[in-house]
Amino acid sequence: MKAAALAALLLWQTVPANEPPVARPDAMRYVRAIRIANDGLPAGAGQACAVLDAQIFPHAAPSLTDLRIFPAGASGHEVPYAITMSEAVSAETEPARVLNLGEDLGASSGTSKLARIVFDLEMPQRAYTDVTIDLDPAAQDFIATATVTGMEALGGRGRSTALGEFTLFDLASQHLSRDTTLPLEESTFHYLHVALSVSQAPGSGARFTPAMVEGASVPPSREAQTVYTTVAETTSIATVGRESVAKFEIPARVPVERLSVELASGFKDNFSRDVRVMATAEAAANDVNEDGRAPLPEIVTGNILRVHANEAGREIRTEELGVPAILGANLQRSAKVEVAIENGDDQPLPIASVRLEMRQRKICFDATAARGGTDALALLYGDARLLAPVYDYQRLFAASGLASSRKAVVAELGPEQLNPNYHPPADSRPFTERHPEVLWIALIAAICVLGVVAMRSARNVG
Repeated sequence: MKAAALAALLLWQTVPANEPPVARPDAMRYVRAIRIANDGLPAGAGQACAVLDAQIFPHAAPSLTDLRIFPAGASGHEVPYAITMSEAVSAETEPARVLNLGEDLGASSGTSKLARIVFDLEMPQRAYTDVTIDLDPAAQDFIATATVTGMEALGGRGRSTALGEFTLFDLASQHLSRDTTLPLEESTFHYLHVALSVSQAPGSGARFTPAMVEGASVPPSREAQTVYTTVAETTSIATVGRESVAKFEIPARVPVERLSVELASGFKDNFSRDVRVMATAEAAANDVNEDGRAPLPEIVTGNILRVHANEAGREIRTEELGVPAILGANLQRSAKVEVAIENGDDQPLPIASVRLEMRQRKICFDATAARGGTDALALLYGDARLLAPVYDYQRLFAASGLASSRKAVVAELGPEQLNPNYHPPADSRPFTERHPEVLWIALIAAICVLGVVAMRSARNVG
């Protein structure tokens, strides 16, 4: 029997390996022209980048492994490229160390309704914009003016630069929000000096001390924040009970990573509303859990708000109309997405539109490849057999820091079209891969024959 098993193994190993297919323009179903803008620069000069829209994902292979750039007319070699995804340069929020925390008693009011808290912040060694002051959550119903000065050294050494005055607030008793963020212009000062004049919000009897300052945090610079591309948008908003509801149908493999709400231009009221995003993937015949039930919908929650007010002579302005909503339900199948904005007992918001968005993706390449003019290149896709390409350009692109692509020539993708030169590729797999049952029949037959021979040999020996 050992001889039979060895023979079967040798027969299996004689099956030829399937070579990965070569990318051919005529084997791809879809094509889009690449147009390179001429913003005072000669076409075909330098690096070029084009934004990839949501239309590509349903028709391309998973993870966009079949994207290829060829010279227009399907002649010539493929053009190397790299794909970028918009993301903040600094992946994490960093702390800022609080120094010299105290109270300026000379500036404080004798009525004890006004506290003047002063401190310095030692900032991270990078560019920053927003700085969030971490105040004690128990400190509520206050309005504060933060006067901020940028410095390179403490103790009055060196020059200082006034960065402005900013309003921080907590309006919990008014059922509004809390904002303790300093929206600075992009800065790189080593230290910030903050003078915080804190007063009670109308109707509050709270008292504030330096102990309310618990720390500070520095998110990524706004200049490096994520940029988004619209996946789907609707202006059809229905009121269902106490909710405003928008519905979408998202094709398979289209990423959804953020929800954005646009209000009617004339609406100025303050509000704070909870939001629910529910995605239900298209069910398959075998798509059930271990207990026999269909998979539950995926749900993401968040909040949108706006506070534009003048409290105690100070202007308060904060607005957040976007919610992170990274969905996985529609990565491999089409999905129905429902967005519900909870109105409670308030009037529904006058919503102009609701958008589902994805992080911006760009395809970047050497624009010198477009020597024939602004439409000299084409993006082709729609051949699921292809593996992801491996280019020197892609590796050098990441290693050299070109991924920022800020100085790249702007390129645009034309409308998606069926490839007029498309011919369905012949099945190049070996016969045994196209008909695996034949291989198994041959293996079983060989084992049976060799088993019979082995048994007869054993009898003769006996």
